[in-house]
Amino acid sequence: MENTLSKKDIRKLDLVELGEIFEQIGEPNFRAKQTFEWLWKKGAGSFEEMTNLSKKLRTILDRHFVINSIREDTTQYSLDGTIKTRFQLFDGHLIESVLIPVPIDRRYTVCVSSQVGCSLTCKFCATGKMKRERNLEPGEIYDQVVAVNRQCESSFQHPITNIVYMGMGEPLLAYKNVLKSIEYLTGPEGLNMSPKRITVSTAGIAKMIRKLADDQVKFNLALSLHAADDEKRDRIMPINEQNNLAALMDALTYFHQRTGNKISYEYIAFDGFNDSLEDAKKLAALCTRFPVKINIIEYNPVEGVVLTKARTAKVDAFAQYLRRKNVMVTVRRSRGKDIDAACGQLANR
Repeated sequence: MENTLSKKDIRKLDLVELGEIFEQIGEPNFRAKQTFEWLWKKGAGSFEEMTNLSKKLRTILDRHFVINSIREDTTQYSLDGTIKTRFQLFDGHLIESVLIPVPIDRRYTVCVSSQVGCSLTCKFCATGKMKRERNLEPGEIYDQVVAVNRQCESSFQHPITNIVYMGMGEPLLAYKNVLKSIEYLTGPEGLNMSPKRITVSTAGIAKMIRKLADDQVKFNLALSLHAADDEKRDRIMPINEQNNLAALMDALTYFHQRTGNKISYEYIAFDGFNDSLEDAKKLAALCTRFPVKINIIEYNPVEGVVLTKARTAKVDAFAQYLRRKNVMVTVRRSRGKDIDAACGQLANR
């Protein structure tokens, strides 16, 4: 551990900075590009893996740098095929990622974390009960995708098809690192995935949604909505007090006008709280300013939380009302809840 902490993480260097260092040690610039590809295209976890570099160069790199890769700690397998993995970071912190396979649709989604813990204290979320320790580095987010992709190919003989930033933490409070990780996942010198297969989910920070728009991002955006009026949203999501629905709708309108990217609302249905037809009417009113898809999500029990999942009949009636208003709706039944891998359950258990 001491050795790891005393060296600089080579993945904090961009290609230009890496090239400058290679020039200083008398190595040609193309060696920097080869090293960069090993880090971000091939996901190398050690310098020893970089077999087209000389032994001498690998020794020099190992002497001065480290690759702070994540390490698989515990893996759990759900009866429905979902796989949850707890990873240990170089400094001992723990995070979780989830593989959600839907073979019938040839859809294999990895849900990645962006922070250790979370600072937002949403009342229904297990992660919100944890202290936020730090943001994940771009490489630590990237590593989750690479590791879960290996699991996917091993278990289902298929690569992952989609990435959602819906794990532990609020991605827009780790803005710089999240966008840098997406750059490595989608760039030609990285994994070259389509940004259209990536969705970043936020609890709702209006100024950061506007920043996404100004930065002309290419990925999709999901708002964790969960209530269609400020009074209810304030009760379960304290962030709404500084980012009310009017501010969020203005920011999302701006995002759509600037990017044209897909927007969705995540809406957990709670019994007797937000599952009435009056709630559906208010939700439909929030779907008139830009094209939006609603994902109604079955709630999963979290220890110490009094909220419970809405009854199936009420959820179906709720969804049917929205469809009659020409709103695109998907009802998502929970996956992985037997291993605490479902929405809102990630807490390193």
